[in-house]
Amino acid sequence: MHPSAPTPQLVDQFGRVVDYIRLSITDRCDFRCQYCMAEDMTFLPRNQVLSLEECARLVNIFVSLGVSKVRITGGEPLVRKNALWLFETICQLPGLKECVVTTNGSQLEKMASDLKAAGVKRINISLDSLHPDRFHAITRTGSLDKVMAGLQAAIKAGFDNIKLNTVLMRGINDDEAIDLVNFAIQHQIDISFIEEMPLGEVNHAREQSCVSNEDTLALLRQHVDMVASEHRSGGPARYWQVQHQATRIGFISPHSHNFCESCNRVRITCQGELYLCLGQEDKVDLMPLLRQYPDNDQPIIEAILNSMQIKPKGHDFDLRRAQPAVIRFMSHTGG
Repeated sequence: MHPSAPTPQLVDQFGRVVDYIRLSITDRCDFRCQYCMAEDMTFLPRNQVLSLEECARLVNIFVSLGVSKVRITGGEPLVRKNALWLFETICQLPGLKECVVTTNGSQLEKMASDLKAAGVKRINISLDSLHPDRFHAITRTGSLDKVMAGLQAAIKAGFDNIKLNTVLMRGINDDEAIDLVNFAIQHQIDISFIEEMPLGEVNHAREQSCVSNEDTLALLRQHVDMVASEHRSGGPARYWQVQHQATRIGFISPHSHNFCESCNRVRITCQGELYLCLGQEDKVDLMPLLRQYPDNDQPIIEAILNSMQIKPKGHDFDLRRAQPAVIRFMSHTGG
């Protein structure tokens, strides 16, 4: 592309510009969180997963099409062997403004400083409880101490954009909303509350377990001095600023406040499936094209451009359904 040529844009049929991709680099995880995957998961064989080189190639193509933000997810992305190479490679791409990662925190104690050196801008850490036993029950295998050590390592490495992601579930951890916010304030980091999404079969009824962010916000406003903020992180979260503190509180509300009208993102699974919406099945398989045309990006570019015409207007999440909106688990699509 000529240096003076305008950056191309991915524009869907509703006029929304897609400038943000979430790329899963593995379906594997060292946790088994209840809302994300089954307790007894069967993971993909290696030849059905994108190589890290294919991941880097896809990111490069999307950046050439105007994408400026990439979030690396999983599964747990940091359990992927040689994952650091991918971060080092894509963080250097001209035009990419922000490479960020979502992690359960289990690997951060040993990887935080290297991720910072590679150019990762922000880290999101999933944290659903401050009680070790409850944390272990929610994650089925996780150690809260390990995650806390990872958080401290990220702070020590100099990340100044750390955010906790919390899914509140009624009767499980919904009594911790205030404690989690106070923990974020104490550590001068942000926190987002994410309404549980109806993806995959789980062992509890989501209509009963899902905690509305409207209820969480109402509760927090009784205990925390906070004001609505214009801050945007490039995703669907709407933020409140804690007065006289560094902490912002975000709310990602697919049920109580549908955010589809401003959707600017697509997701790529570790199998190279380009999902145009988290809550729909519309997808384009990019892996066959990557492998059929190892030295020619044009067929992949055309497939991506054409996919914009099948990006749906929005998801159809309905917690009252007996079956989940989408059968695939969150760990398949990418967190």
